[in-house]
Amino acid sequence: MTGDQTEPDMLVAMTTTINGEVVTDSVPPRLHAADFLRQRLGLTGTHIGCEQGSCGMCTIVVDGEAVKSCLMLACQLDGRNVQTVESLAVHDRLNPLQEAFKEAHALQCGFCTPGFLMTATALGYQGGCPSRAEIREEIAGVLCRCTGYENIVTAIESWFADSPQQAAGGDGAEPHPAATDPGDRR
Repeated sequence: MTGDQTEPDMLVAMTTTINGEVVTDSVPPRLHAADFLRQRLGLTGTHIGCEQGSCGMCTIVVDGEAVKSCLMLACQLDGRNVQTVESLAVHDRLNPLQEAFKEAHALQCGFCTPGFLMTATALGYQGGCPSRAEIREEIAGVLCRCTGYENIVTAIESWFADSPQQAAGGDGAEPHPAATDPGDRR
């Protein structure tokens, strides 16, 4: 066996739901989730930066939690519900979180943006309306060298503030309405 070749008996069978689609594949046991998403599935919105879990560029949502996909093996996605940044836009229209980023000028080069979007999406699943300090704490695991973070925090704060649930005086116990399961698409 040489290079990237893997003997068939060394593959791990897996079935996962990615962006609302069931995916069944056999993967090498040491293939990272980020590489699986990018190379096998063509979901290149999951960016790879440090490959050590420090930069957050590869953040995805797994079962409602933000996960750095460079630290997770593809076979660990078996039986899990996965969202990548590609799940956010519906019919080529930006979702409310993406619109908030656009309106707040929360991106420059855009390389870190998918990591921030997926981290904020996972934060939305927690329910409630976080403070600016809580937003800053949540996004601390994603690095940006361009924006200085202020507009990113503003965008996420605006997204939560514009939630119909919050505007109606909701108790904050439910997940943010824009953090929807990709299987719930209209």
